[in-house]
Amino acid sequence: MDEGLTGAAADTDGGAVLAEAWGVDVQIGAKAILSGADLRVRTGEIVTLIGPNGAGKTTFLRVILGLQRPRRGRVFRRPGLRVGYVPQRLALDATLPLTVERFLALGAGRGGREGAARRAAILEDVGAAQVLASPVRDISGGELQRVLLARALLRDPDLLVLDEPVQGVDVSGQADLYGLIGRIRDERRCGVLLVSHDLHLVMAAADQVICLNHHVCCAGRPEAVTRDPAYLALFGEHVARQFAVYHHDHDHRHGTDGAVLPLAPEPDDGRHRAETPDHG
Repeated sequence: MDEGLTGAAADTDGGAVLAEAWGVDVQIGAKAILSGADLRVRTGEIVTLIGPNGAGKTTFLRVILGLQRPRRGRVFRRPGLRVGYVPQRLALDATLPLTVERFLALGAGRGGREGAARRAAILEDVGAAQVLASPVRDISGGELQRVLLARALLRDPDLLVLDEPVQGVDVSGQADLYGLIGRIRDERRCGVLLVSHDLHLVMAAADQVICLNHHVCCAGRPEAVTRDPAYLALFGEHVARQFAVYHHDHDHRHGTDGAVLPLAPEPDDGRHRAETPDHG
């Protein structure tokens, strides 16, 4: 049963927990979509779900957001948690004369001059000010992703959730978007949970990586996950070698006030976590 637990939650290293799941099972008919899946997102942390197509990543997001009830397991969302959600795709009628400004207004639920100014400011902040008056149907894939991101940010989210945020964006645009997501995390001090297939960018941008294939194969910091046998079995050693140049040492974390803090040893909570490699 999905339980929206109440009360404060904090990890042992002092980071505030925004959302967490324990032992989540999801089954559709006779097919197991998720089995015993765990996840935790803290303030100021970018957590990325990776895995092959059909691994249950989007389903796991829906469970975390409370949009789908698991067959078994528990879900915690911090009371009063504000979530900004960027969906994997947006289906709009091509004949609908909807401008970007109107699209943002419908999502924000705020009118008047103050609301309009705020929408324009956030659209500029994500690098898409030039499309404010454009019909949504006429903007590019990269511009649409930035508009969707702006729409999510209008909620002033504590947790930003993105499902394949760079889908339909060219390679250079993908790197820019991941850089933008990192800057948003730093400036707004929010947690970020995203799904991605772009392993090389994920390894450069994420603080924690969860490798999912209907269950959590391995989890931990990117440079550790890419050396885990479960990751190698899923993606192949050639993939790990190909993306090795993007690994970077996470020698800090972000406190609840956004300050950079040293990493504390991870507690042994009984789950399968990748061991941090010896850099000595």
